[in-house]
Amino acid sequence: MEEKTVRVRVPGTSANCGPGFDTLGLACTIYNDLDLTLKREPGLTITMSGEGAANIPKDNRNIVWRSVQYLLRKAGRAEEFRGAVIHMDNQVPLSRGLGSSATAIVAGLTGANELLGRRYRRQEILQMATEIEGHPDNVAPAIFGGFTINTVTKGRVRCFYFLPRTQLDLVVAVPDFYLPTRVARKALPENVPMKDAVYNVGRAAMLTAALLRGNERFLQGAFEDALHQPYRAKLIPGMYDVFKAARDAGALGASLSGAGPCLIAYVPKHRECTEAVGAAMKETFRQHEVNAEILNLELDTKGAQIIEK
Repeated sequence: MEEKTVRVRVPGTSANCGPGFDTLGLACTIYNDLDLTLKREPGLTITMSGEGAANIPKDNRNIVWRSVQYLLRKAGRAEEFRGAVIHMDNQVPLSRGLGSSATAIVAGLTGANELLGRRYRRQEILQMATEIEGHPDNVAPAIFGGFTINTVTKGRVRCFYFLPRTQLDLVVAVPDFYLPTRVARKALPENVPMKDAVYNVGRAAMLTAALLRGNERFLQGAFEDALHQPYRAKLIPGMYDVFKAARDAGALGASLSGAGPCLIAYVPKHRECTEAVGAAMKETFRQHEVNAEILNLELDTKGAQIIEK
């Protein structure tokens, strides 16, 4: 059988969106591209360009290959395809809170699924990706695009995805240090006060409703959080000052992107203050002796897609 190659493009993501800890996420216009060829004979060739090219494993530990194998085993085709040629061109910063591992997982699953004749639907790909990643808040928007709301019940994942009525620019400040997710997780307490849980339930509901209705007035303050950001603030110098600087420059709000250390500000397009928000975030980080790169992104509306065969 002739070997086929598929090219997959997967957007980076930002999880939590403030109050939606482990449940809300969005896809943004920064991408990880994968070229995948499945081979019948054993052997693995992995090449990389872009972010993390020197650090990502290029052997059986590679998360793309592990994800490909996961789907092949599910489909009962692992013995048929025992090798692969993988090339990734990745623009998503590693260990910064923009879903780099989720892009790799989704790319591997989506590419393998395409080469098997689209055996699985996107909901099934989401289930597999969550089983690999451990939670759906990054993999869901990487698959579906837009904003996503995710729940897990007895191991089964459900995802509602939508596009907000308010068009948003996403201003991301990328500090020049890594923050592994496991370190950010360790900063969280096992239990939180009831008042903090209620605080977040209200804001997560308000955030979702205001995005769906396009009501900017109710988005003001809806990105605030009491469950994870206060505990992670010590890991990111000047975090709350950067949030305030973004709001003062015209953003509706700002939040920690995933587990951090990236900070993301949400700016209505019509305000035309994206550059000012980015400059304010960068300068405030500098005052706390942190160098940060500014990424001006938008909401990705397509999610993972096949861009070439």
